[in-house]
Amino acid sequence: MSAEFPAPEMTDVQLVDVLRAVADPIRLQIVRVLADGEPHSKRESQWGFDVQKSTLSHHFKALREAGVTLTIVNGRTHAIQLRRRELDERFPGLVEALIAPTPSSAD
Repeated sequence: MSAEFPAPEMTDVQLVDVLRAVADPIRLQIVRVLADGEPHSKRESQWGFDVQKSTLSHHFKALREAGVTLTIVNGRTHAIQLRRRELDERFPGLVEALIAPTPSSAD
C-alpha cells in the first residue's frame, strides 16, 4: 500500500461507507470494470467516461478511501485494483450483488 495513496485496513472498512461510495453510477461502473481482480491503469482514456481527469481522480479517491480499491504505484504509472478477495471475506456476496446485471441492463 502506498503512503501517497492510503487505504483503510479492511477491518476498519464499514459497509455504509462502501455503499455510499458505490452509490454514484460512475463509481459503480468502475467497480464493475475492476471486478476481474486485475489492476487497471488510471489514465482517463482507458475508462470511457465523459468526465474531466480531476473528476475521475475524485471517483478513484472516494473508492480508495471507502476501502473498495487500492492504488498501485509502479514508477510513474498508477493503477487501481478492486480489493475483491478482502471485500468478499468481509462482506460475503456484496461484490457479486454490485456487479450483477440490473434488470434494465439485462435487456
